[in-house]
Amino acid sequence: MNEALTGGDSAGLVIDFVGGAVGHRSRAGGGRGQALPKAAGFTKGQTPTVIDATAGLGRDAFLLASLGGHVTLLERSAEVHKLLEAGLAAARAAGSPTADVAARMTLLHGDAKDLLRDLTADVVLVDPMHPARKKSSLVKKEMRLLRALVGADADALELMQIALRTARKRVVLKWPVHAAPLEGLGRPSHQIIGRTTRYDVFMRHGES
Repeated sequence: MNEALTGGDSAGLVIDFVGGAVGHRSRAGGGRGQALPKAAGFTKGQTPTVIDATAGLGRDAFLLASLGGHVTLLERSAEVHKLLEAGLAAARAAGSPTADVAARMTLLHGDAKDLLRDLTADVVLVDPMHPARKKSSLVKKEMRLLRALVGADADALELMQIALRTARKRVVLKWPVHAAPLEGLGRPSHQIIGRTTRYDVFMRHGES
């Protein structure tokens, strides 16, 4: 695909909201019945606002925005932020329906631990760079490239603690399904478990 449509390239990493995996995921459907929307509280008649505190490739944010949610993406890596910026510009230029989804996505550059202090939303999604797998061959190339750009998220616990003070309704921690819980973090209210990923949901202020 033409680079102008894919949003650029950095060290071989491409962020594409028009085609590829993101476009397929959007076209394939599944809607609010998918694990992430369920974890984030996207139910019939409920479309929460979301902060994606660790935007990364932007795929989760795009999915939630495609369901009508207004999503604020936070990314501290200058290189990844640049790719996201270009990818969103390409999505806006692609016309409906992709442009309509991108219009509900707001991208900010900076450390989420700082930015969250001045933001609020119904839901905060946290997807730290996960512990390295023992079998690195199982990790997709794009995730290896992303890891090389952003490094490890050693401050994941601190970010979660700030997220829990920021979210109005819930915080969702995306984590490998078989990984040990994030050390120092309390028990989630509930979990939604998929084949390779689990979502630990922390409800706030008595919300259900």
